Amino acid sequence: MNQQYQTNPGRGGRTYQRAACRLLGGAAWAVATVLAAGADWSYPAARQDDVIDTFFGAEVADPYRWLEDAESPETLAWVTAQNERTRRYLDSPLRRQVAQRLTALWNYPRYSAPYRRGGRYFFWKNDGLQNQAVLYMQESLASPPREVINPNRFSADGTVAIATSQLSRDGRLLAYGLSAGGSDWQEVRIRRVDSGREYPEILRWCKFTSIAWAPDGAGFFYDRFPEPNSVPPEDRNNYNRVYWHALGTDPGRDRLVYERPDQKEWGFSPFLTEDGQFLLLHIYHGTETRNRIYYRPVDASGPFVRLLDAADARYEFIGNIDSLFFFQTDRDAPRGRIIAIDLNRPAPQDWLDILPQQEQVMDFTALINRRLVVGWMQDVQHRLGVYRWDGTFIRDIPLPAPGTVAGLSGKATDTEMFFTFTSFLYPPTIYRYDFLDESLTVFRRPEVDFDPAPYRTHQVFYTSKDGTRVPMFLTHGRDLPLDGSHPVLLTGYGGFNISRRPYFSVSHALWLQRGGVLALANLRGGGEYGEQWHRAGMLDKKQNVFDDFIAAAEWLIAQGYTNPQRLAISGGSNGGLLVAACMIQRPQLYGAVVCQVPVIDMLRYHRFTVGRYWVPEYGNAENSPEEFGYLHAYSPLHTVPPDFANPPVLVTSADTDDRVAPLHAKKFVATVQQKSTGAEPIFLRIETRAGHGGGKPTAKRIEEAADIYTFLFRTLDMP
Repeated sequence: MNQQYQTNPGRGGRTYQRAACRLLGGAAWAVATVLAAGADWSYPAARQDDVIDTFFGAEVADPYRWLEDAESPETLAWVTAQNERTRRYLDSPLRRQVAQRLTALWNYPRYSAPYRRGGRYFFWKNDGLQNQAVLYMQESLASPPREVINPNRFSADGTVAIATSQLSRDGRLLAYGLSAGGSDWQEVRIRRVDSGREYPEILRWCKFTSIAWAPDGAGFFYDRFPEPNSVPPEDRNNYNRVYWHALGTDPGRDRLVYERPDQKEWGFSPFLTEDGQFLLLHIYHGTETRNRIYYRPVDASGPFVRLLDAADARYEFIGNIDSLFFFQTDRDAPRGRIIAIDLNRPAPQDWLDILPQQEQVMDFTALINRRLVVGWMQDVQHRLGVYRWDGTFIRDIPLPAPGTVAGLSGKATDTEMFFTFTSFLYPPTIYRYDFLDESLTVFRRPEVDFDPAPYRTHQVFYTSKDGTRVPMFLTHGRDLPLDGSHPVLLTGYGGFNISRRPYFSVSHALWLQRGGVLALANLRGGGEYGEQWHRAGMLDKKQNVFDDFIAAAEWLIAQGYTNPQRLAISGGSNGGLLVAACMIQRPQLYGAVVCQVPVIDMLRYHRFTVGRYWVPEYGNAENSPEEFGYLHAYSPLHTVPPDFANPPVLVTSADTDDRVAPLHAKKFVATVQQKSTGAEPIFLRIETRAGHGGGKPTAKRIEEAADIYTFLFRTLDMP
C-alpha cells in the first residue's frame, strides 16, 4: 500500500548527526551526516474528519474519530507506518547493547512469599527469564518443591498468563483464570494439585474475578459477567453476578447466588470468613473507594444481610471471632482505623473502636497468629506493628531499611508469617517472622547483577503551586555534584488512591548505571497520606496532580540536579495521562517524555472497555456542564495548542489492551504530530498480543524496556 506522509519532519539536523556518531562509536562525521540525512523521519498522514460533538452548547472537534476503529484497514495501515517509523529510530547498536544489559539484569530467580494451604506451602517462582512465573508446592519448608502449574506451557510466546488463582482450603484443588494476550477477560479452570489432572469444565465471561472455595472443597462462589450475546455491547462490563459452581458440573448450569439488575454498574467480590461460617460480598462501584458489605451464613439460601449499605466509606474485612467482624475503614478517619461490628448489634453507635486513627496512615491490616498485624505508612515508608484484638500494642517488627512491605501471608492460626521487603536499592527479599520467639530472618535473598553500594536514596519535600508540601524520593550516585548537568527520570502516578512506594526495578538499575538520577514524586490523588490526599487530586481537583508534578520538575532544576534538556518524565495508564497533560501545559520543561498506555480522551474515555469504572475518579463530561468544564480544561487530546513546540515523545500502547483502549494513544499521537512545529520527534509504539501490562511475558517486558531506554539514552545524549 502506498503510504502518504505529512511534510513536517521529526527531530532533525545536527541532533541526529550527533546521535549517529554515538551509535557508530565515533565514526567519521561525514558518514554520520549521510546516515542522518538519508533517514525519513516524516510522519504518516492521518486523515482529519469533520466530526463535532456538542457538550452543553460547546462544540468539540474530534477529527481522528476514525482511529477508534482498531480493525479498519486505514487504522491498521496507519499503525503499521507509525511502528515502522519508530523502529527505524530505535533499532541500532545502542538498542542491542541496552537489550543485552537488561537481559542480564533481569536474569535472576524471583519468588513470591510462600503461603500455607492444608499444612503445605505454595509459592510462585520465575527462574529469571521465564516468560511466566511457575506455581510450586512444598510439604514443608525443608522439602523439595514440586511444580503445580507452569503457564509457560500454555503458549509458545508466553502471552497466556494466570491472571487469578485460588487454592481450596485443604490445598488439594486449584482454580485459576487464564488470560490471553494481556486481556482482562479470563477463563477459569480447575486442577488437582497432586495429580495435575484438570476438571473438564471451563468458566467463561470472567473479569477481575474473585473465587471463594467452600470449606469442604465441593465447589466455589465466583463472579462473572453476562454472555456477550445476552446484553447490548455497551453492557458487556455491567450486570456482574455471583454464582455457585459445583465441582465437575456444567458451568452453564451454575446456580445464581446474587445479582442487582437495578444497579447494573455494581460489582461483587465474594469471599468466606476464615472459620468458614459466613459468605461475604464486597460490593463496589467502579474504582470508587467507598464500598458496601453484605453477608449471610455460608450454607444459607436466603437473602443477604446488608451490613454496610451506605457506601459512605471504605470498609476492608480483616477477620472475625464468631459474630464479631473486624474492619479497616476510613469512616471518620481519612488515615484509617480498625473497628469491630457485632452482627447482633450492627448499628454504628454500637461499633467498637479497636485501633483509632494515628498520625501515620494505616496502609494494610492482616489477622495472623490471632494478632492484628498493621502496616503503617509514615511519609511513604512502611512500619509493621503487632496488636492484640482489643488494639493493645505488642511490638514493632524491625524492618531492614526504609522501604516497602508487600505480599504479607499468614492465617489466624499460623505461628509464622512471610512478607517481601523492597526499596529502590534493595531487591525484593522475603522475610519470615516467627511469632513464638519474635525472630525475623531472611528466607530468600535475590542475587541480582547490580551493586547498590555506589548509590543512595533519600527523600526530599518540595512545595507545589498552592503551597502543599509534597514528598519525592531521589536515587543517584553517592557523590553527585549539583551542577545542573545530570539526566533525571521523573515518574509519578497521582490517582485512584494508589500509593507509589519505594520499589526495586532492573530498568531503574540500568538507568542508574548509565549515570542517571531517578525521581519518584508522591503526588496528590494517591493514598500516601490517606483519603484526604486522594480526594485532593480527583474530579475537579485533578489539576492539583499536574501542578504537583510540574513543581517537582521545577524543584529538580532549581536545586541543580538537571536542566530542562536532560529532564525526562515517564508514566503509565493514569500516569500516562499525567505526563501527557504536563507535557502540554509546560512543554519547555522537559527533554523527553515517555507516555505509556495512557488515558487521553477525557471526554469519551468512559465509553470504551472498562472506562466507566473510572467515572468516580475523573467524572463524566456528559453528566453536567461542571464536569465537562474541568475535564475539557485538561484533557490532553483537546488541549494541544496549534504550532505545538513539543519535546521528544514516545507513546506506547498495545493492540489487545482492553483496560485502556489503544485508541487514546493513537488519537493523541495523530493530534500532536499534526500540530507539532516539527522540531522534535513524536513516536508511537503499538505492541502486539499484549494488554495493559498484567501478565506480560518477560521477553516482551525486556523488549519494551529496551525500546524505552534506547529512546531516553539517545534523546538525552547518554553514552
